[in-house]
Amino acid sequence: STALGNTRGVWVYYPPTWLENSRAKFPVVYMHDGQNLFDSKTAFGGVEWKVDETMDAAAEDGSIREAIVIGPENTSQRIYEYTPTADPAYSPSGGGDKYLKLLVDELKPKVDAELPTLPGREHTVIIGSSLGGLISSYAGAKQATTFGMLGAMSPSTWWDSTALLGLVLASKDSTTKPLRVYVDSGDSGASSDDVVNTKKLADTYRTIGFVDDVSLRYVVQKGASHNETYWAQRLPGALSFLLGPR
Repeated sequence: STALGNTRGVWVYYPPTWLENSRAKFPVVYMHDGQNLFDSKTAFGGVEWKVDETMDAAAEDGSIREAIVIGPENTSQRIYEYTPTADPAYSPSGGGDKYLKLLVDELKPKVDAELPTLPGREHTVIIGSSLGGLISSYAGAKQATTFGMLGAMSPSTWWDSTALLGLVLASKDSTTKPLRVYVDSGDSGASSDDVVNTKKLADTYRTIGFVDDVSLRYVVQKGASHNETYWAQRLPGALSFLLGPR
């Protein structure tokens, strides 16, 4: 990456129809923390998101539109890269614009050039959890011309004194907003999965014009805490809302 001056692996999931129909083109889902998505051997704590299992099952039953999934790995600078503002409690931080530049100007053009994609924003999803949810929500405020659908799963809405709420609110008068937004959290564990602030985030989307179960889906999973096990459980519902059925 020229934007960030570092190197990372990128995981790619190909939908089943890609093997069967050379003329087919697909939506693309950009997911952060690529190491955690597909393989328990590389996933944080040994718990993966089971993205390939989720997408394969949905391809069988038609519950989620088939899509290519692109999973850029995180790096040792994850906090810096996934945060939109500099929080005085964390240094370095606030490199989110550079990370989005990597996605928008470096990675996406390569993906669209080499893979059978539908490149328009109406076919492009960005989704992640925790700080990955934070940067996904920020991408919706700053890069909606690229990412038409966004998923913020257990987003770190608390970051920098809930700066995200102001950033999303400031996009109210933007000529281009995301087409669909998915926001969720649990309500348990030591942090209660930041459920109070994340509800405020959902309310902010409503304030700027998003409508429940039309352009916004907000979910609280009772008893769920802040970890990969629960994100994997909620992923099918998130992608079903964002991508729609086959």
